[in-house]
Amino acid sequence: MVCIYCHCKTDVINSRPQKRINHTWRRRQCQGCGAVFSTTEAPDLSKSIVFRSTVRKTSPFDRDVLFVSILQALGHRSDAITTASALTATIVAKLLKTAQNAQVNRIDVVHISYEVLLNFDTAAAVHYQAYHPL
Repeated sequence: MVCIYCHCKTDVINSRPQKRINHTWRRRQCQGCGAVFSTTEAPDLSKSIVFRSTVRKTSPFDRDVLFVSILQALGHRSDAITTASALTATIVAKLLKTAQNAQVNRIDVVHISYEVLLNFDTAAAVHYQAYHPL
């Protein structure tokens, strides 16, 4: 990786995997200017997981589409954006555990999303189920 200040190469001086989410935190130091900064690295799920909506139709998994669906269901809450982000991370973590052959079915996404929303906010779960039927 390159330095965000002078664009020289950097060295990793500390690295820790995150326990709750699939990210890696790294402390980096620039070889040129000596600046120290932190980065968070996450896997690109669109390249590694395929979303299967029907038997024949597949597309890359898009976390942002899931986030928008959850955000719409949580529209009645004042903290909808931060809550939707946290719930989306929870849903993606559960989907990764159930993914077989790097494929996620539409029914699994809807079912897991509904269960997570139901545990958090019943009104949001009902709204989500109205637009995403099982």
